Amino acid sequence: MKHVHLFEKKLDKSTSKPPLPKVGFVRLNQIVGPDGPLPISKSGFWAGVKSGKFPQPLKISPRVTVWRVEDIISLIAEIEKTSR
Repeated sequence: MKHVHLFEKKLDKSTSKPPLPKVGFVRLNQIVGPDGPLPISKSGFWAGVKSGKFPQPLKISPRVTVWRVEDIISLIAEIEKTSR
């Protein structure tokens, strides 16, 4: 029998989601879809941004758009609070 140490075991992408950082910035693919904490589409999220329901992004370069992770964590907390 082969022993596998915890540090050698690879994570299965289909079952483990990387957690959001506590501070900093996140990109859209870290927020929505199967890998993100919000199970909605990118277009649905952008519609929420446009309507003011979701936080506004920051454009840090012509091709890179990010959100403050603190804003996303607050959004998730608000959604959880209002869904109860």
